[in-house]
Amino acid sequence: MIRAENIRKSFGNLLVLKGINLEVKESEVLSIVGASGAGKSTLLQILGSLLIPDSGKVIIDGVDILSLSRGAIAEFRNRKIGFVFQFHHLLPEFTAVENVAIPALIAKESMKQARERASELLISLGLGDRLTHKPSELSGGEQQRVAVARALINSPAVIFADEPSGNLDTNTKREIHNLFFELRDKYSQTIVTVTHDRELASMSDRCLSIKDGEIVGDGVPV
Repeated sequence: MIRAENIRKSFGNLLVLKGINLEVKESEVLSIVGASGAGKSTLLQILGSLLIPDSGKVIIDGVDILSLSRGAIAEFRNRKIGFVFQFHHLLPEFTAVENVAIPALIAKESMKQARERASELLISLGLGDRLTHKPSELSGGEQQRVAVARALINSPAVIFADEPSGNLDTNTKREIHNLFFELRDKYSQTIVTVTHDRELASMSDRCLSIKDGEIVGDGVPV
């Protein structure tokens, strides 16, 4: 599903990624771990087309995304990639169903279709009684589930998650961790997550360790 070749990225004189190579299989849940400053989030942003590397290649679902124009990359990102972040980035003035529908509207779905799909996803994630609630009326875990539904609305090839449970209490963290594996089982979803959470990393199919911009471990978590 994902292949990255010789990804290098610098910020000024600081070399952050030093020739990263990786592959992620379809329906795999991969965790990327490492100390702060190791390059994890930079790598995730490059894989997710949010950041352009200095050199290298990124292929997602058979498409060489770095060869696309800026507009084509934006369209590919909208249709093929879902994002879940530590802070939910929900729009406070919109309801849960409206927040989830936004990527579908950007993809030119009709309002009716977008709202129906958004409602279906929220119901499937246990938020059927929260469709018309705004973010301020939702718990942290509920907000994160809305963010997950938003990531899923366009049936993406890949979900990228950056510290998805980093802002949640222990019980809610566990719910979100389990949710990722439910998504993989239900939708054959490929998920790549950056995390400091040992529990989430240990649950993953594979764990990639990064240190000083290089992969220093790649295998089944223990």
